[in-house]
Parts: sequence; C-alpha cells; structure tokens
Amino acid sequence: QVQLVESGGGLVQAGGSLRLSCAASGRTFSLYAMGWFRQAPGNEREFVAAISWTGRNTYYGDSVKGRFTISRDNAKKTVYLQMNSLKPEDTAVYYCAQRPAAYADVAADEYDYWGPGTQVTVSS
Repeated sequence: QVQLVESGGGLVQAGGSLRLSCAASGRTFSLYAMGWFRQAPGNEREFVAAISWTGRNTYYGDSVKGRFTISRDNAKKTVYLQMNSLKPEDTAVYYCAQRPAAYADVAADEYDYWGPGTQVTVSS
C-alpha cells in the first residue's frame, strides 16, 4: 500500500516562498514518476509540476513556469515543490501523486496514488 503525505503548506504573503514536501512509503519510490497538482474551490484539479523517476525530466504547468521547481530525493523517498514569487491565484490545496510508470505525465488520471493534500494560501 502506497502512502503519500504532503507537508509545508501555510499562509504566505504575495511574493513570498514556500517549500512543499511529499514523503512516500510503500512501493519502491525511485522507480516511479511523481507529480504535483492543485485544486482551488470551484475549480478543476490543475497540473502543477511533474518529475521522472531519475529526476532528469521535469514538466511544469504554464501558470507556474519560472516560479516553481520540482525536485526529488530518492534516498529520502521525498519529492519537493519549491514555490517562489507566490501570487494570490496560487491559493489552493496542493496534492502530490505517484504515477505507476517511470516517466511523468500531465494528466491527473495517469496517477494512481494521491496524498490528502496541503493548503497553500497566498494573501495579497
């Protein structure tokens, strides 16, 4: 059974930074791609970033390119999302997810395990 637990969310002012972490347990973490998604009230779940099993390939949603960075530490079984220059429109619940494949995808339905989410609120 795979478990994913996000941490690092909170309240930050616009222009500030946060670093989200997602700790994984269960199947061999280093073999699988990981992704971050977010969902704001009334909105559909949105792709944020994804990373391949080795960390060599990364992908970003258009709204976060140049501001967010995804990374992973396979020894710690953890994926990170460094979020800089935060904007009020980044406010959402952020979820990490694991894809049953080595390479990442932007589609949420390609991921089979999800964490419970962590709230990020950016004040103006």
